[in-house]
Amino acid sequence: MAPKVFLSHASEDKGRFVIDFATKLRENGIDAWLDKWEMLPGDSLIDKIFEEGLKNADAIVIVLSNNSVNKPWVREELNTSMVKRISQGIKIIPIVIDNCEVPESLKSTLWERISDLSNYKENLDRIIASIFGHRDKPPIGKSPQYTTFDTISIPGLNKNDNLVLKISCESELKDYKQILDPEILFKKDNSFIIPESELKESLDILDQYGYIELHRTFGTGLYSYSILPYGIEEYAKAYIPDYQDTIQNVIISIVNNGMTESIKIADSLSKPLYLINHVFYLLESNGHIKLSGELSLGKSIYDVSPSLKRVLS
Repeated sequence: MAPKVFLSHASEDKGRFVIDFATKLRENGIDAWLDKWEMLPGDSLIDKIFEEGLKNADAIVIVLSNNSVNKPWVREELNTSMVKRISQGIKIIPIVIDNCEVPESLKSTLWERISDLSNYKENLDRIIASIFGHRDKPPIGKSPQYTTFDTISIPGLNKNDNLVLKISCESELKDYKQILDPEILFKKDNSFIIPESELKESLDILDQYGYIELHRTFGTGLYSYSILPYGIEEYAKAYIPDYQDTIQNVIISIVNNGMTESIKIADSLSKPLYLINHVFYLLESNGHIKLSGELSLGKSIYDVSPSLKRVLS
């Protein structure tokens, strides 16, 4: 239904503004209540204005002018409007058409000042938008892609740091390139999925804390980098649910099955070679095995310590 709007005004302002204004409201789908149109000889002023006009109004437009600010009827309507506004939350829209004093009760309400009564389309558009509750602001778009990625919070790293480490480790587990290029890894449709300045900051933080190693060169751009064992270890503990089982199965493959090459163990366990090489690194760091030179990207064991059996048991 069309919103009902009550027009409070002085009769002296009808001809110079109010009738034209009320007509324009009705032309724009608003049921403007104007006494000239609603009241006939013999009608009760009280009933018509207060019981029909004000009582049923969705909004009240108060036309403030040199003629109206001191009118008893306008004051009475204003008092009733303020009571209704407090009790029902009704919208009150003051329109100032003269250089007059705004009543104290309306000074905290945003009013619309009309300086040219013969040309006030912009004012009218704002008033109509207010009556319909329409706000001229852009719609909310989609959140940046990098804010929607599912990440687990690794202590000491913020959301972007976690995301950069996660994407980096997932890329190595899949492709095993050893050297990562952020210009390729973090771009989609020729745009960075993380703002470039924030990406650079996260890479610097991950380098500083030992998750990655930046291959710094002259210049200020984004450097290529490698993931350090600490980085893949923290990623694995956070994101690979069966990581501890994988370590256990690698030890079983070495101790019980006599397997010594990471490539063969990766195939038998259906796990990424990069991850199995990392487990080899952990075992070597703890003195459980000794590794020879690399076979392509794989690693080979030439000595197994008795301590590894004890780890298994």
